[in-house]
This record gives sequence, C-alpha cells and structure tokens, in this order.
Amino acid sequence: MNLVLSISQFVLAILLMIAVLLQQKGAGLGSAFGGSSTMYTTRRGVDKILFNATIVISVLFLTVSIAAILL
Repeated sequence: MNLVLSISQFVLAILLMIAVLLQQKGAGLGSAFGGSSTMYTTRRGVDKILFNATIVISVLFLTVSIAAILL
C-alpha cells in the first residue's frame, strides 16, 4: 500500500509542477520587484481548464500525502 501511495504521490508531484509551469503570467518577476500589473482578465478556454486542473491536482496531492503519513 505504501508503494502505491509513493508512486501516486510522485506522479501527482510531477503533474503539479507541469501544471504550474504551464500557466502564463505576463509580468514575470517584474511584479516581485515593485512593478505591478493592475489589469484584471478572466480565464477562458485552456487557461481556465489548466487553472482548475492545478487546483484538483494539488488537492489530490495533499490527500495522498496525508494518507501516506497516516498509513
């Protein structure tokens, strides 16, 4: 059982990294150093699907991580 949880945790971690890296942001690191973009845009199409998939993958990763600790 621990092997299944470890493998699924590894796969979910890779998928989560890919999903986060695929999301596009226009400002990049510029906003971290004081330059802010106050433009609000709505997510549509692939961007919305990727955003929702990132949330689902992160919840699954958290659940599998807690299950691995408890078992």
